Amino acid sequence: MQTLKKVVVMWMFISSAFLYAQDHPFEVTVKGEGQPVLLFPGFTCTGAVWDDTVAELSKNYECHVFTFAGFGDVAPIETPWLPKIKEAINRYVEEKELKAPIVLGHSLGGALGLWLAIDEEHPYSKLIVVEALPSTGALMMPNFKSENMVYESPWNQQMLAMDDTSFEKMAVQMASGMTLKPHKKEQLKDWILMADRETYVYGYTDLLRLDLREDIVKITIPVTILAATKPYGLEMAKKTYEGQYSNLAEYKIKYAEDAAHFIMYDQPEWFLNQLTKALQY
Repeated sequence: MQTLKKVVVMWMFISSAFLYAQDHPFEVTVKGEGQPVLLFPGFTCTGAVWDDTVAELSKNYECHVFTFAGFGDVAPIETPWLPKIKEAINRYVEEKELKAPIVLGHSLGGALGLWLAIDEEHPYSKLIVVEALPSTGALMMPNFKSENMVYESPWNQQMLAMDDTSFEKMAVQMASGMTLKPHKKEQLKDWILMADRETYVYGYTDLLRLDLREDIVKITIPVTILAATKPYGLEMAKKTYEGQYSNLAEYKIKYAEDAAHFIMYDQPEWFLNQLTKALQY
């Protein structure tokens, strides 16, 4: 009888999670108790990117770990992808009645956290940004203009038409520079290949279109930024971050030596130490 009860409870949990995912452009797993922390992964990554972080963080906090639509096993949604995710996160926080949630975001997830914190009436109490900028597009393109980032571009059409072999070669190349840990490069490559192709193309357009450099002046909550120094070195990293965050009135920034984009993989002890300090900031 006890076993039957466990099966029923598990079935109810799985069913409710499935139904929830149908109504929201993401899936969420929750672990731990305490003040809620929303953990947003980077582009194409699943919530598993935070596994080691959650193992420690969940001892004192309630971790809400997101995987966004079109990534991992989460079904894709129609465009506009990123605005729909932003709106749904605010609804999620309201529905779950989360009190003073902290946002921890990596890359795309960090940019999303900045966007959420810009709203004048928001419930978020603290923001921790890992390897993320207010404008990814401005970093990548000279003479960047947000309005030029459109879905129906020649580059996007080329990406959508790319055959699987060519796409995998591109994924291998991209993953190779994101971490210094060889075994993690394979995981990053696999996540890229798992991503829904239209989400990969149009979702990245949404990210490039997002330019928050002026609007971050509205952010009033504490912000901690964790930035990597690889591959361009400390001075270039400082120049980039200080330039893009010049309109943010107050923030703390720490630079991870000998770490590439996935700091949590390359310098795990340093990362957890800085995260602990940021949570107390």
